[in-house]
Amino acid sequence: MLLTEEQRLLRDSARAAVAAKAPVALWRKLRAENDEPGFSRDFWRDCAEAGWAGILIPESYGGLDFGFVGAGLIAREMGRTLAASPFLSTAIMAASALKIGGSDAQKTFWLPRIAAGEAVISVAVDEDARHNPARIAATATETPQGWRLSGAKTCALDGAAANAFLLAAKAGGEAALYLVQGDVPGLSRVPRRLVDDRRVAALRFENIEAREARLAGGGALIEQVLDAGRVVLAASLCGVAEEAFARTLSYLKQRRQFDRTIGSFQALQHRVAIMHVDIENAWSATLKALRALDSGAADAPLQIAMAKAKAGEVGRTATAECLQLHGGIGMTDEFDIGLFLKKARVEAELFGDPAYHADRVATMLGY
Repeated sequence: MLLTEEQRLLRDSARAAVAAKAPVALWRKLRAENDEPGFSRDFWRDCAEAGWAGILIPESYGGLDFGFVGAGLIAREMGRTLAASPFLSTAIMAASALKIGGSDAQKTFWLPRIAAGEAVISVAVDEDARHNPARIAATATETPQGWRLSGAKTCALDGAAANAFLLAAKAGGEAALYLVQGDVPGLSRVPRRLVDDRRVAALRFENIEAREARLAGGGALIEQVLDAGRVVLAASLCGVAEEAFARTLSYLKQRRQFDRTIGSFQALQHRVAIMHVDIENAWSATLKALRALDSGAADAPLQIAMAKAKAGEVGRTATAECLQLHGGIGMTDEFDIGLFLKKARVEAELFGDPAYHADRVATMLGY
């Protein structure tokens, strides 16, 4: 599973650009300013100029159409610096939903705006504290003018800054996604901050009206959109784990005890070796899943579930191990390693934790 020349160039350019324009220092600055979007609009404009906002969008709508491997490579580099952006919510999930299930009018209006970095769209599915897409209580009722929606959502990514929402709701027992403007009367949002300072919103909507809002594809589309988010999250988790590992390795080579570097202690070398193997395995599983999604493979959902389970578990355990290897200094906010642990914990939970996806794998394999 080797990258093509184009994919390597994308990876290298993304690594350099993200390191220069969205370092960990920018994340700290955003946290200190506590502004509503939770991301740098300047950085998001840079992402759009580089084509990343349209990474999955067809060229006819102003995108790059570079596929999920390309999207995963970008997410992996963003994970290395904790870069905050609407890449996952908008460029991946919303763009996928509109590209697959949107009407011609919806595609024409929204996809160019996403590619240009002019629109933030949040996909809101979950209504419970934990990920449970099978439970959708929000309702959609067809009217002569279009649709009327009522319900609540617990976690809309980038919901405080969203120009529009894709809401999961049921009409006659069938789930589907409905596109509504962010300023529609009857829709309220309560901004929230997760443990890694990611900005989300809890939504409530009561009899909101939307014309031609329903996307085609029903429940199958919802699962496709979630899988798109899951596999890109797996790639981000790999980047988080890889950067935490690299920083820890550097620390072990510099920190001295008993007149020698602690990296020379065999017990620590064993722990580092195990981490390295686990991280490489997580990236291999993720790259395979990204390619399966690009090729339309029949087993893509299985590969994605395995990748999200593996990357989630490795992200959690590796960042915790890295913090432990830093000792007491790793617990301080002034030291960056704890920030990677928090990001890994959140991304491992989003759209299904390792146990959730391990259960999906078992179910798909017939157990």
